[in-house]
Amino acid sequence: MKIAIAASWLTTWRVKVASILCILQLWKIAESRGRLQGERMGEQAANSGSDEAIVIIKAAPQVGKRHGETVCCAGLDLYGRWLRLYPVSFRHLEERQKFGRWDRIRFKWRRPPDDSRTESRRVDQQSLEVVGKLRHSERGKFLANAIVHSLAKEREEGRSLALLKPEVLEFRADKKTETELAKEQSRFDVIRSQSDMFAKEVTPYHPCPYFFRYRYRTQDGLREGTCQDWEVEATFFKWSREYGEKKALAEICRVFGEEYPERGMLLAMGTHSLYPDVWLVNGVIRLDQIQQGSLF
Repeated sequence: MKIAIAASWLTTWRVKVASILCILQLWKIAESRGRLQGERMGEQAANSGSDEAIVIIKAAPQVGKRHGETVCCAGLDLYGRWLRLYPVSFRHLEERQKFGRWDRIRFKWRRPPDDSRTESRRVDQQSLEVVGKLRHSERGKFLANAIVHSLAKEREEGRSLALLKPEVLEFRADKKTETELAKEQSRFDVIRSQSDMFAKEVTPYHPCPYFFRYRYRTQDGLREGTCQDWEVEATFFKWSREYGEKKALAEICRVFGEEYPERGMLLAMGTHSLYPDVWLVNGVIRLDQIQQGSLF
């Protein structure tokens, strides 16, 4: 009698355990399906959206056949993730929309079909708003987690933007050839001639006669990159008007090649859209212009 009761109890217990395991399995399947569905919905939703970012990179204007004269900009969103904002026709922005480094901007975007870099966003230029500015006292803390020492590691992890702390070895100005200058000017002239006659008047374009380049050392070894920071080119043009080209060049090399490295600097780096292993210097940030205490 006791044996029969025990056997019956054991059978009932096994059935209950089997039922519980079945329920758990079904729950896991449902959870997995829900997660996958959520991920797919997230992927679909991520094809477009709106965001806010702090501007870190504002490269010198480039002239192309497809978008005309545009500026490649990039920033960190409020969670510290890089976003590449392109194309921005800066000359055609309303005054209230024009932004600089450290400005907090809001914008609508969509994924570009011709740019596989994960950070890239095609900006709806009409939606651009300047909604604030990162205070001086907040900049060090905001940038701290973004600083890296290896570009190879960033590429391995699928990133195409980086805030690099290198050892700067050289800054130089290489004069462009007459052919290179004529080609740049010609591209702009063609675009201007094709512009709508009722479009906003375009400021005359003058290509910079020099390539500015940094040679620097990272954990990966020696590297060299063209500097596309708008500030460098704008400073060259300003000083050329004030002091003449020869003195302007000497001052540019002293400030960006000696003064900046001595006081500490960061390079805001970005890869080329057609050559993903080529890193360009898109921005130069002086450490003494932000609070250093929270950076190291």
